[in-house]
Amino acid sequence: MNSSPFDALLVVSFGGPEGPDEVLPFLENVLRGRNVPRERMLEVAEHYQHFGGVSPINQQNRDLIQALREDFQRHGLFLPIYWGNRNWHPLLPETLEQMKRDGIRRSLAFFTSAYSSYSGCRQYRENIAAAQQTVGPEAPQVDKLRVFFNHPGFVEPVCELTAAALASLPETARPEALLLFTAHSIPLAMAANCRYEAQLRETCRLVAEALGHARWQLVFQSRSGPPGQPWLEPDVCAALEQAADAGVPGVVLCPVGFISDHMEVLYDLDVEAADVCQRRGLPMVRAATVGTHPRFVRMVRELVVERMSGQSDKPALGTLGPSHDVCPADCCLYTPQRPARPDGNSAG
Repeated sequence: MNSSPFDALLVVSFGGPEGPDEVLPFLENVLRGRNVPRERMLEVAEHYQHFGGVSPINQQNRDLIQALREDFQRHGLFLPIYWGNRNWHPLLPETLEQMKRDGIRRSLAFFTSAYSSYSGCRQYRENIAAAQQTVGPEAPQVDKLRVFFNHPGFVEPVCELTAAALASLPETARPEALLLFTAHSIPLAMAANCRYEAQLRETCRLVAEALGHARWQLVFQSRSGPPGQPWLEPDVCAALEQAADAGVPGVVLCPVGFISDHMEVLYDLDVEAADVCQRRGLPMVRAATVGTHPRFVRMVRELVVERMSGQSDKPALGTLGPSHDVCPADCCLYTPQRPARPDGNSAG
């Protein structure tokens, strides 16, 4: 490990506003170049204002980075950790500029997304490449770590947290309760060119089988595209309505597509989905995300050491095997739809 060419770890994430005045500029960054109606952007802005205009994602990343620093130090891994976001400060160009000033030459990168997709992997790589162009020829090289949807360090804490949520349902409801695994929906055109849905289903299967719970379903949330554009379904709220119609005695919502309790978890599940359950009289508990769970933090270190040492034995549960270290050229290809009208009625 001492001879490793890597001299830093970069945590790469989405970013979020940290005050009411930052909400609209942040969302304009998120939606730039995307065919999302402005009224949808204003609707999402209200979700943030519901929580004082502050997304928890930045603080959750700070907490994760602090946990990683402490874990690295305890295990003799002396690697500085940096943090850069796609959509809000600290933005990736700012972070890469700081890394250049600090003399970092080649960094590993941990993306806060467990699955392969354009928005969860390739777009981040494009963001890094654009930031390197901005910083110039001395910008550090950045090599991403593999996706971790089936790594024991992700699946095991998801199992633990889902089991805890299931145990909090009324005892009589538990045997026939429905586990609804939720993930961010993406356009079908994006899903067709990546392994996002297959990887999600594998994680859900691994968790459900570990818990010995046969009644489960993968559902989606947080779609933001125009109504005529097909996205992955079913929507979580529609699935909850169906569960209530079918007389399901209770539901556990497991946000398996997310690693922390950020805005889309807090609003789309804890507000919107919870409202459906309350209206329908459907007992529901929402499982926590992995956040800074010690096993998850350890997993990040294991991924770093695995890559630094050239380790060939790469832990992976289930049947899909460990994902690649270096993304193929055609991995997760997708061309986002551009706004049909370049005026204020379309995003961007």
